[in-house]
Amino acid sequence: MNAEHPTYPTRCLTFLRPLHTSTASPPTPALTPLRIAISGAGLAGLAAGIALARRGHTVTIFEATPALSEVGAGIQIPPNSARLLARWGVEALFQDQCVLPAGIAFRRWESGDVIGWTDLGEQFKERYGAGYWVIHRAHFHAAMYERAVEFGVEVRTAARVVEYDLEGTGVRLESGEVCGADVVVAADGIKSTARGAILGPEDKPPVLVGFAAYRATVSTDKMRADPDTAWLLDNPSINCWIGDGRHVMSYTIAGGSSFNMVLSHPESTDPSTWRQETALSDMRSHFVGWDPRLTKLISMVTHTLKWPLLTLPAPLPRWRANHTIIIGDAAHAMLPYMSQGAAMGIEDGAALAVVLNSLTSKDDIPAALARFEDERRARTAQMMQASFINGRIWHFADGPEQRARDEGMRPEVVGEVGEASPNQWSDPLTAGWCFGYDAERGWA
Repeated sequence: MNAEHPTYPTRCLTFLRPLHTSTASPPTPALTPLRIAISGAGLAGLAAGIALARRGHTVTIFEATPALSEVGAGIQIPPNSARLLARWGVEALFQDQCVLPAGIAFRRWESGDVIGWTDLGEQFKERYGAGYWVIHRAHFHAAMYERAVEFGVEVRTAARVVEYDLEGTGVRLESGEVCGADVVVAADGIKSTARGAILGPEDKPPVLVGFAAYRATVSTDKMRADPDTAWLLDNPSINCWIGDGRHVMSYTIAGGSSFNMVLSHPESTDPSTWRQETALSDMRSHFVGWDPRLTKLISMVTHTLKWPLLTLPAPLPRWRANHTIIIGDAAHAMLPYMSQGAAMGIEDGAALAVVLNSLTSKDDIPAALARFEDERRARTAQMMQASFINGRIWHFADGPEQRARDEGMRPEVVGEVGEASPNQWSDPLTAGWCFGYDAERGWA
């Protein structure tokens, strides 16, 4: 990814898949059941566990922490991952805790006027074969874990993987235990140990991108008591205020009881110097002069955490070595501006299960992983690029670029259908490539 001269994905149309609605029918069992070891019980690791176990593989997930938990608050589940989750039976486990927003509104920073709008209702759901959900990360993670266990996945906590046997097939735990497997899937996050083992000196650490984000929630009961904020709950939607170098993404989570906000801003200081005791005042100072209704909402926040935005410096040259493969943030950590980071990890798990499904011999595992790598490296590299570009679009300072962006979104605000839009949720080409992709379909 070239940050100085970004180019939009050029292979978009090659990734469109036939759309399928959710089905309760089980998948075709794998011809050669395998022993799969997965490091990391985050969303990507659990997705891979579910996708592989439901096809008959024996799956063990090794998680370093002593107890499963998910840090953060809200997360968006777009159709390209929602379709998979419904097909896997995960949707039924969190449908009472998620919210289906009516749409996504992009708002001018100083007034809150709507400058872009995507309807996420029935037509959107019909077009892409699934809805667009928002949910608390903890609820999402708990549902994924429950479904994985239902499929027979063994999840071992306090089991940190410290070494990957790239010449053989297995891992060594911090305890000294050696665990064999036919395939090792490393979903061990942006600071991946496996990535370093596979790439050696070619591995580069994740980089700060000059932005940080405050994450916060507000009780919807508190919001309903004030007319300046109650309107956000009347017809729950995703609302994103965008301005010079900053934006605030917001939506209801926890079945409607909590309001989630992510407040992004430029940040050049070292995270080690950040002070939690000043986080609230620092957060508010970044949005002085913005829409008074938004600043009223921000004033209701009583606790916030500040997170640095990190990404991998460029698409990796490879993800695999023999029978070991990396997925999720370990392979393609990206900026959050397309709301696709977790979705890419879920797609990884789905695609991996498909390519391993028709193996007639374990000797064919390296070739199958090579097919997986080729497809997923291309898809995720383009999403990394699209996320970078979208951040540029959102963060224009007032001026010619900002006015051109707003004018490009104007038709959707007045109910017209445009041929193209700077709003990537409404742009037909981008939305089709992003949301229409089905990681379980279309493999030769």
